[in-house]
Amino acid sequence: MTWALDLDGVVWLAGRALPGAASAVETLRQAGERVVFLTNNSGPSLAGHVEALGRTGIECAAQDVVTSAQAAASLLARGSRVAIVGDRGIREALAARDVEEVGAAESPDAVVVGRTLQLDYGALANAATAVRQGARFIATNTDATFPTGGPNGGLLPGAGALVAFVATASGRQPEVAGKPHEPMAALVKTRFGSLSVMVGDRPDTDGLFAMRVGARFGLVLSGVTRASDLPVVPAPDRVGPDLAALVSDYLGRP
Repeated sequence: MTWALDLDGVVWLAGRALPGAASAVETLRQAGERVVFLTNNSGPSLAGHVEALGRTGIECAAQDVVTSAQAAASLLARGSRVAIVGDRGIREALAARDVEEVGAAESPDAVVVGRTLQLDYGALANAATAVRQGARFIATNTDATFPTGGPNGGLLPGAGALVAFVATASGRQPEVAGKPHEPMAALVKTRFGSLSVMVGDRPDTDGLFAMRVGARFGLVLSGVTRASDLPVVPAPDRVGPDLAALVSDYLGRP
């Protein structure tokens, strides 16, 4: 059986390990379960994700991590000319696909938008213009927020905020690659086959993705969704305050 774990809000918050996450992964592995990681965070490189997992005490191979950047890259033909609003994770994924990065003002075939902390109004404006003029519009994901565990709810704007800018300014809606959409599902199926459990902190991404791939949905309350938000749709198979509690619940009961 294969368990898929979201990262932000499940394993860590803003890179800070959540208590018990590493031991929960080890418990699953000792029980004979395969553990893989699915993230809509397109910012870090694969090595960055693997290194971050290592710092939490979780050893992982790069092939066991699937990102929304990779899902976005899977939609593009090799040799495409693509403008990017995003960070190194997108650039890495597109390079692996033999896609050429060009400026948004250079008549790209497509524009890929993901989360980045280096906001540039001019770059966003040029991306919107390219989309308005006919470039394909691909979003790594449309998560409105990004959990950090900080004050005031600990939520920062997610990739969806940048995607909304380009969509509003261009008058066009994107193709969305990450969870819960089909490009991510197809990539996961190719890489891992069937999933038994999808663990995440967002019903609108992780829950709907679980439904799409036919997996059970385990909801943790350590990220975006809190106890005060319950009940949620889609309804999770099980709910836990964190990954450790959820794993204990699943392995303790059929």
